Amino acid sequence: MAASISEDEQREHFAYCVQLFGGVTAFSRRLGIDERAIRRFINGERPIGAGLLDDTAKALRLLVAEATAAEEQIAAMLNIRAL
Repeated sequence: MAASISEDEQREHFAYCVQLFGGVTAFSRRLGIDERAIRRFINGERPIGAGLLDDTAKALRLLVAEATAAEEQIAAMLNIRAL
């Protein structure tokens, strides 16, 4: 059975995820959500639904893939310079 998470913990984790994107503005652009709405989710003025969490998880997976590709390009550039 999965451990339950409080609404406060969920909001804190959501806010952390938003910061991984570079803040509210970057997260807003990435997910196509109004910045004010994101702040309301973080501040607890609006509940964070399963759909938003799912969209956030999908966006995080995409961010990981983009970061991995960028890292691989840097590694390739460094290997070329080392030759």
